[in-house]
Amino acid sequence: MTRRVTVVSLLTALIAALFVPSATAAPKYRNYVSLGDSFVSGPFIPLQRLDPLSCFKSTQNYPSVVARRLGIANFTDISCGGAQTKDMAGVQSGIPGQSVPQLSALKADTDLVTLSIGGNDIGFMDIILTCAGKSLGDPHGAPCKANYGDELAGRVDATAAKVAEVLKGIKQRSPKARVVVVGYLRILPPSGGCWPIVPISRGDVPYLDNVQKLLNGMLGAQAKAAGATFVNPYDISLGRDTCAAPWDKWVEGIIPTSLAFPVHPNAKGMAAVGKQVAAAIAGTELTGV
Repeated sequence: MTRRVTVVSLLTALIAALFVPSATAAPKYRNYVSLGDSFVSGPFIPLQRLDPLSCFKSTQNYPSVVARRLGIANFTDISCGGAQTKDMAGVQSGIPGQSVPQLSALKADTDLVTLSIGGNDIGFMDIILTCAGKSLGDPHGAPCKANYGDELAGRVDATAAKVAEVLKGIKQRSPKARVVVVGYLRILPPSGGCWPIVPISRGDVPYLDNVQKLLNGMLGAQAKAAGATFVNPYDISLGRDTCAAPWDKWVEGIIPTSLAFPVHPNAKGMAAVGKQVAAAIAGTELTGV
C-alpha cells in the first residue's frame, strides 16, 4: 500500500508540474522602478498620470505594460518628459520637470530597473525642428546633413560617459537589481521619407536614421559594459515609423494621427515596446508584435 501511494503521489506531482500554468507562480520581480525621458513617460497618451502632471506620464506607457505583463504590483514610474542624463541624479526643474531626482526612487530592495535616456542629451527635438525647417527650401537634398555634418555623431559619443555614470548610480543604489536599458523606436524609414507629411528632406532621412542607429548602438554598448540587459525596439519597428500609415505607425509624425506627442510613441508603440521588454526580462521569445 505504501509503495502504491508513493507512486500515485509522484505521478500527481509530475502532472501538476507539467500542466499547472506558470502564471500561478509568484512574480520573479517585486520592486520595479522605471527611469527615463518622454519615450518612456508617454506624453499625451491617455490616461495621463498626476504624479506629477508636469512629467506627462501615461498609464499606457511601456513600463506600465511591463509591470502588468510580469505581474509586478510594486511599481514606481519616475520617468519624465524632457529628462536628460543630468536629471537622473539632479532635480529636473520647469515643465516638463519634477522636484526630485529620478534616482531617488531606487532602494536597496529594488530588483528591476528599466532605463531609456540620451535622446535629449543630443538635442532630439531641436534636431527635428531644425531639419524640418531646412527641408522647406530643399526637400530633395540633404540640408540637415550639410548643417550638422559629424556634429551629431560627436554628441552621441559625448553622451556615452553620461549614460555610464547613470548606470553606475543605479548599481550603487540598487546593487541587486536587474537593469534593462531600452533603446528608441525607429523614427524614420531607412530612406526616402514622406515629405511634406513628415518634413525631412529626402537626403536627410538616411542621415538622421543613421544618427539614431548610433544612439541605440551607444546605449547597447554602455549596457553591456555595465552588465545590464539591452533591448532595442528599433529592431522590431521597421515599417512602423512616422511615415507609416496611421493604423501601422508606432511613432507619430509632426502632426499626430492619434493621441500622442509629435514625433513620439503612441499607445501601440508603447504596447509593442512593453511586450518586447517583458519578453526579454522573462526570457521568452517575442511573438506577434
